Amino acid sequence: MGALTEIASNKVFGGFQKVFSHESKYLGCVSKFGVYLPPQAEEKKLPVIYWLSGLTCSEANFIEKSGAQRYASEHGVIIVNPDTSPRNLNIAGDSESWDFGVGAGFYVDATQAPWKNNYKMFSYVTSELIQIISENFPILDGKQSIMGHSMGGHGALICSLKNPGLYKSVSAFAPICNPSECPWGVKAFTGYLGPKESGEWAQWDATELVKSYNGPPLELFIDQGSEDNFLQAKQLLPENLVEACKTHHVPVIYKKREGYNHSYFYIASFIEEHIKYHAEYLQK
Repeated sequence: MGALTEIASNKVFGGFQKVFSHESKYLGCVSKFGVYLPPQAEEKKLPVIYWLSGLTCSEANFIEKSGAQRYASEHGVIIVNPDTSPRNLNIAGDSESWDFGVGAGFYVDATQAPWKNNYKMFSYVTSELIQIISENFPILDGKQSIMGHSMGGHGALICSLKNPGLYKSVSAFAPICNPSECPWGVKAFTGYLGPKESGEWAQWDATELVKSYNGPPLELFIDQGSEDNFLQAKQLLPENLVEACKTHHVPVIYKKREGYNHSYFYIASFIEEHIKYHAEYLQK
């Protein structure tokens, strides 16, 4: 495992918000991630919550805008947030649009050239990053949960559904719930996974994955602002996931937040509730 380079450290709410870089074997580039270490981490091992960000984001957005550090400090949890895609690879076409390529890895393992050698965000998040965190920080073994926003909400859902038992809990702010059926997802999946006829898409779609989920009990916590323009544009489709959960007996919480949009103002308003939700599962 490659060495970590600390590139930022700031004391906040008694702990430290840090950013590290490392050479990723899965992504084939230097990648960054944030780690919030609450004050309790100086004395004992702690559970960890992974956060996955949305389209156009880097590791910085969550760190600077969510306000999560206060509540992570209160509940004694470490929070880790990776970048959203490989960087600085200069693959042809990787920077032509905001919803594909750089900043838009979609948390899948690409199967199509030229993406398949580097765009392996799923394996990075669920394997390489977990190993790095467990080897370098005071983590309680097996005590990890996952959450995310928009594209990252999709990522959190598929990471938990495709790895039964890996995470104690999962939650998602305004997730892309049925990417096989929305413009963002169709564009990303076609590029990374090939045509829908290939049969690959269902393996990376939470609405499809719940239909065959047979792992340990897993409750999906879906959070959605009512004034989200991407909800209205049919990019998110939470109703499809909720219906699939009910039909296939997968527990689901669906909270509709009146008047809230897709922004980090919305996330900051409810991040405390999500951290508390995960902390309860992590303390069991």
